[in-house]
Amino acid sequence: MARVFTVSDSIHIDVPPDVAYQAICRPGDMGRWSPENLGTAEGTGQAPAELGTTFVGRNKRGRFRWVTRCTVTAADPGHRFAFRVHAIGVARPRLRGPIASWEYRFEPVDGGTRVTETWTDDRRAWPDFVADTFDRIATAGHTFAAFQARNIRATLRNLKRELETAN
Repeated sequence: MARVFTVSDSIHIDVPPDVAYQAICRPGDMGRWSPENLGTAEGTGQAPAELGTTFVGRNKRGRFRWVTRCTVTAADPGHRFAFRVHAIGVARPRLRGPIASWEYRFEPVDGGTRVTETWTDDRRAWPDFVADTFDRIATAGHTFAAFQARNIRATLRNLKRELETAN
């Protein structure tokens, strides 16, 4: 089976694009929706992130915890927010290299917003068999693409529930 490098999903949320964008552009809040992210390290990611902002994401999978260093690559209010993950570690993000990119697009539709979340595997230099073996160990038997597809779906559902409840 060919390695899948990008997965995405969309959801309709009954709020304007600017409202959805303002939620997503604060990386410290992501832990409220994501099944894997715990928000950001103290002192990073609390304010709306602008182009070039760097933050440290905190993550968990089962009992395993790790941190990532991320840089915002797009911050177009109401339209697009994106960041790339370029360092990872247990206590501090020390291991550098291309890891993943995340993008959120906001499209006005039917009085609300279609929010599309996309994950891209940036580990292009990894041989497929190495990535597949690592992925299946790290995700309890899944590829990262399949694992992230499930996480994206959960994140979008949680975001929808929170934003529509608040309005």
